[in-house]
Amino acid sequence: MPFSFPFVSKVLLGALGLAAPAPRPAPGGPKAELWLTTPDRTALFQRQAGALAFGAAGAGAPAGAPVIEVDAAQQFQGIDGFGYCLTGGSAQLLRAMSAPARAKLLQELFGTAGNAIGVSYLRLSIGASDLDAQVFSYDDLPAGETDPTLAKFSLAPDEKDLIPVLKEILAISPNIKLLGSPWSPPTWMKTNGNSKGGSLKPDFYDAYARYFVKYLQGMKAHGIRIDAVTVQNEPLHPGNNPSLLMEAADQAVFIGKSLGPAFKAAKLETKIICYDHNADRPDYPLTVLDDVMARPYVDGSAFHLYRGEIGALAQVHAKYPTKNLYFTEEWVGAPGNLPKDLAWHTKQLTIGATRNWCRTVLEWNLAADPQQNPHTPGGCTECLGAITLAPGDAVTRNPAYYITAHASKFVRPGSVRIASTLPAGLPNVAFKTPAGRTVLVVLNEGKSPQAFAVRSQGRVLAATLAAGAVGTYVW
Repeated sequence: MPFSFPFVSKVLLGALGLAAPAPRPAPGGPKAELWLTTPDRTALFQRQAGALAFGAAGAGAPAGAPVIEVDAAQQFQGIDGFGYCLTGGSAQLLRAMSAPARAKLLQELFGTAGNAIGVSYLRLSIGASDLDAQVFSYDDLPAGETDPTLAKFSLAPDEKDLIPVLKEILAISPNIKLLGSPWSPPTWMKTNGNSKGGSLKPDFYDAYARYFVKYLQGMKAHGIRIDAVTVQNEPLHPGNNPSLLMEAADQAVFIGKSLGPAFKAAKLETKIICYDHNADRPDYPLTVLDDVMARPYVDGSAFHLYRGEIGALAQVHAKYPTKNLYFTEEWVGAPGNLPKDLAWHTKQLTIGATRNWCRTVLEWNLAADPQQNPHTPGGCTECLGAITLAPGDAVTRNPAYYITAHASKFVRPGSVRIASTLPAGLPNVAFKTPAGRTVLVVLNEGKSPQAFAVRSQGRVLAATLAAGAVGTYVW
């Protein structure tokens, strides 16, 4: 049959020097939505008008065009969600908005109707992260004092901003999953008595395990269920403020002898996730999982990608295929660069992390102000929020907003990654949702527009993406 393009944006067709013919749907064939982001910002996570139609095999795409084969019969890991880290600083800025503006923004972020992006997973700091306005724990004491019974434990630092914002989010998305990660224990538990660096004193392993339990119980009392915790954010990076050095062998002992038994005694179902640091050290989670006392308590391993290659995560899955993998943090540096950030994060994280068995993909820091505040003394000064919040309820959407949206809106919790082939220059990943829809995220990493075909269940969809563009196809 004669060659025909389905609908693509006028901008893309113009780049190819083609006119836009009317769509010609194949009788009985499914139709796909296309949500598009282009590096030149002509489309920013924008649904394209009309629909792309699947036609009979061999129809539509030009001869020799790359083909992405999608096979829902081959299924891999389940998906828990896509989202951000809701830092204390993010919550502070959200709470500074007027109530109507905040309600509208939270609906956009956590709702699913219309243009809402459906964020389905959030990471919280247990105590302060470096993107809080100041360092704190839930049991801060004067120098020289200790509190091994945790008599002075209090969630008061989170009750001002973080917990109220979480309650508003839960009203929109009651089933959103939450992950808690500590940056540092209380300083009196540490070898150096300081929020920065140092290690956890073995004498306080049991007390620190109870600290986790009290945190989880306290959040539950507020109506907030924490689905999982990591034991330590970036345990091999003691130079942040706050931070803690925790070597793999020590983490294994802490989990096996203190944290795991404490969760069991308290009848907590919250998952324990080890590591939570860069992909260059898969030996760290493997050391923890190799420990026979720790392993029964460990649900899986968490990763960042400031160092290493995303493919290294598959080493952990290969040895422990029943243990889950999570991608829990990656920053975008201010002021942001949409063409570069969109391509790198989509290829390495949305596509790369999920193709290497991760159940979550989380970008760092939901919100910051125009100067990348707040942060602790010595904390990150260049961490660009997914959104920038300025006085007067001004909202700017940054690269991580669009990157996450391409998956979060459609790949709902309970989705399953399915097989898709990888033609050169078209990194992609596919999912089947609980509602039975197929979602395919594709990046054109070439320097010119690329026509290609998507083949699913014997039918073919013809598509085109501009150079550097990301498309999410849903059918």
